[in-house]
Amino acid sequence: MLPDEPRPPADRTQPTGPEAGLPGCYRHPETATGISCTRCGHPICPQCMVPASVGFQCPDCVSGGHARTRQATTRFGGTPAADGALVSKVLIGINIAVFLLAAYVFTPWLAQDWSLFSAGRAIPGGPVGVADGPGQWYRLLTATFLHLQLWHIGANMLALWWTGPVLETVLGRLRFLALYLVSGLAGSAFAFLVAGDLMNSLGASGAIYGLFGATLVLQIRTRGPIGPVMALLVFNLILTFSMAGIDWRAHLGGLVVGALTATGLMFAPRERRGLVQGLTVAGAAAVIVAMVLIGMARYGA
Repeated sequence: MLPDEPRPPADRTQPTGPEAGLPGCYRHPETATGISCTRCGHPICPQCMVPASVGFQCPDCVSGGHARTRQATTRFGGTPAADGALVSKVLIGINIAVFLLAAYVFTPWLAQDWSLFSAGRAIPGGPVGVADGPGQWYRLLTATFLHLQLWHIGANMLALWWTGPVLETVLGRLRFLALYLVSGLAGSAFAFLVAGDLMNSLGASGAIYGLFGATLVLQIRTRGPIGPVMALLVFNLILTFSMAGIDWRAHLGGLVVGALTATGLMFAPRERRGLVQGLTVAGAAAVIVAMVLIGMARYGA
């Protein structure tokens, strides 16, 4: 059109909405748009379009995609954490704090009140301690955090630092803590089951041996070298059965239950992992309760 030619009047009756031939936005039908969602094909207006790697997506597809995004987990189903050794550090800190309190502050009360002490009904004045009933069963746990000699806590905490962070990283914090606690409690419960007529024991060794067993299971599960772990385990078992004053019952109970618990945690099928792992920990707890009840039948009132 030449500049000096008159322009035709604008037709103000021309449709400008969806009637113009363009579809209306699926969320705002009154707004015509030529853009469609690259995933579902819904027409979307500028208000609704969300930039994607290719084209645009509608809000429903974006929110649905986020819901279907698989959450990152550790190798055996735990939640990844920035500090993969936090629980190990906390456990070491608790053990050291209890050691300082028992050895230098509340001595000898704390050691006497928190140790795994038990005297059965056959002992004059018994039953006392764990054999006395549920009111004393707290000793099964408190004894696993109690140390009186520097070499004792040093050896146990060094072993915890060697084995704990690796297991915590692959299991996640919650599963690792459950493994540690059931191993320690199993060691205490087995010691009570075998020698609850007259005993006094303390230390985290039951839990530590449970971590030894779990480390062996981890190497088998990941097809890693088992020689170093076996050497460490055999060396410690030789010390357990050859040195006086070491409660082999707590070591053995923690080792067996820890290894079995780790087997359930690490070999659980992916599609039913949560269920199998939960049943594994519950089964370990049931074994601990059973050992305590049988011990009570043998030594309690």
